[in-house]
Amino acid sequence: MSSIILRWVEEKLMVASDSHGFSIAIGRSPDPAFEWAGVKPSDLLLMAVAACSAYDVVEILTKQREPLEDLKIICEGKQLDSPPYTFTNVHLRYEVHGAVNEEKLRRAIQLSEDKYCSVISTLRLGVPVTSDYELCA
Repeated sequence: MSSIILRWVEEKLMVASDSHGFSIAIGRSPDPAFEWAGVKPSDLLLMAVAACSAYDVVEILTKQREPLEDLKIICEGKQLDSPPYTFTNVHLRYEVHGAVNEEKLRRAIQLSEDKYCSVISTLRLGVPVTSDYELCA
């Protein structure tokens, strides 16, 4: 079981700490000149999707001794235009650098998305999650 702690700081600014005590600022600044002082809450969901899958993909490729040099994931989410701004689709674009075997990369992504990533597994109950990848030498 995981547990986080969220504390309201002021106005629309909060700080959340994960189960290991690592913290992140969330929300708007009290100063109107600076709209965001922390991460937008809905962006946290996209970050969680990308981080969860990246963790799996890196672990799988490392165990297979694939020469992964860099991994960037661009995660985009489409939301409805009115409250509660529900996500209607999430798409991950994996940009992989290194002489990684393409079939092993494809399989690592598939295993992450279909078997290991708890965030994607949870989202799929109501939100389509799609992906593609680019293997950059």
